[in-house]
Amino acid sequence: MPAIFEIRGEVYMSKADFAALNAAQAEADAKLFANPRNAAAGSLRQKDASVTASRPLRFFAHGWGAASDVPASTQFEMMQRIASWGVPVSPLLMRCTSIEELLTHYRSIRGQRPDLPYDIDGVVYKVDSLEWQQRLGFVAKAPRWGLAHKFPAEQAETVIEAIDIQVGRTGKLTPVGRLKPVLVGGVTVTNVTLHNRDEIGRLGLRVGDRVILQRAGDVIPQVVDNLTREEPREPYQFPDHCPKEYGGCGSEAVAEEGEVDVRCTGGLICPAQRTERLKHFVSRGALDIEGLGEKTIDEFFALGWLESPADIFRLKDRRADILTREGWQDKSVDNLLTAVENKRSPDAARLLFGLGIRHVGAVTARDLLKRFVTLPALREVAERSHSAPPPFVPSEVEGPSPSEAEAEQAQGVSTSLDTNGGGLVVEGAEEARAELLAIDGIGPAVVEALSDFFHESHNVAVWEDLLSEVSPLPYIVETRDSPVAGKTVVFTGKLETMSRDEAKAQAEALGARSAGSVSAKTDLVVAGPGAGSKLKQAEKLGIAVIDEAGWAEIVKAAG
Repeated sequence: MPAIFEIRGEVYMSKADFAALNAAQAEADAKLFANPRNAAAGSLRQKDASVTASRPLRFFAHGWGAASDVPASTQFEMMQRIASWGVPVSPLLMRCTSIEELLTHYRSIRGQRPDLPYDIDGVVYKVDSLEWQQRLGFVAKAPRWGLAHKFPAEQAETVIEAIDIQVGRTGKLTPVGRLKPVLVGGVTVTNVTLHNRDEIGRLGLRVGDRVILQRAGDVIPQVVDNLTREEPREPYQFPDHCPKEYGGCGSEAVAEEGEVDVRCTGGLICPAQRTERLKHFVSRGALDIEGLGEKTIDEFFALGWLESPADIFRLKDRRADILTREGWQDKSVDNLLTAVENKRSPDAARLLFGLGIRHVGAVTARDLLKRFVTLPALREVAERSHSAPPPFVPSEVEGPSPSEAEAEQAQGVSTSLDTNGGGLVVEGAEEARAELLAIDGIGPAVVEALSDFFHESHNVAVWEDLLSEVSPLPYIVETRDSPVAGKTVVFTGKLETMSRDEAKAQAEALGARSAGSVSAKTDLVVAGPGAGSKLKQAEKLGIAVIDEAGWAEIVKAAG
């Protein structure tokens, strides 16, 4: 067995053990668990390890993480090796050699599902060759070499008793159906998201309708049909203003052109948006501040203690005030304040994601910081990328008066009329937009969102206030030593031995940045057959160009 080998898998509770646990809970007049999955998850989350140890938990290995050596060349062989070490592996594990064989095994497991001693919701197909797995790589946290094939969801009938509206951090108004409680797949469901205005219209949903419900992937409840849509009843009127009864601000709610989502236009004046942004800021994917949950944020916001992210780092000044609140003791307050203080030097990508800028998710935030490394560098380019709206011109377009021109010159600003877009373009805006768009995975929507964010004075005020309290660490990309480390690589043309995604993954593993367009900042272009404008641009700029075989040599040399 290797010196270091991290085995990964799933903790579960068998159906028989779950029944016995709930019987014991009932005898002790304690809370019953909804299903084996919730019981297992809750057991693992216990702060008292002795409680976890007392629960009838089991384990199946399904893979591995860090390892000093992997003594096999395929997934199946490695799982057999893990089983030989005494670690439980699913007896349903099988190596298949064709798609038909995969589907046959899927159907076989689906038939066995009711009689299995544990709950399952599908099967996972994995590429067997570990070399191929490495070449395929990952998308965010998901492997390209693995695919889940879920079983059909169990369905049930129930009644929509009310439709409430939730206002999210981006102002999106999300309708939520309040249901007559119904058991679906072993879980009692009382709420279901209705997604948006169009989905309500598509299903013809109204309060009082009887609907068919299922849990997508055996997890997320969803309405799949309306059984009473033909019954005469007043249609549901989707709100055209941010609903105050659900914490909104009363501002107009509209759907932008080309979008189905209706959003509150109140922005940061909307209490619901502000609290949701704060909850997002402290969430696991962002700053992950333990102890600052949704109820605490709602409470502190109502008291006026939390208005913006920076206020979180000023809670230390309210220690005495927090102690006066019900449920808070010296230890719990100190734990919260310590958790906050530990985040004063956060990862820059996590902080950017936590700000909740529209279209900037966790992966996009990392892509941006891979290129700009620090938040100030990103802000400088994002600010330059903004184009102002067209100026008001009463008659013919005339140049600025001498006093205006002198004022602009004194401020170091040069402007011109953009005849294509009809806007006032700050010099360098096109270059800044091009620099952002050159980042692989960054499109016009992200560029527009960043530009708009830094153009709004209240957003800049929140940004600067936050950075007065925290010192984000520069984003560091772990890389191997290679000839292209720190360089920008563009792939163009048809790649014949690998996919474009695989090539980009290889570049990032070698410490390079993969860009989508060629610019003066490009260091290397890998051109396959059919390369067109990007190749011509590279030749014009004198950028080094190699073919796919040349790139393969670089990858091979890097080990």
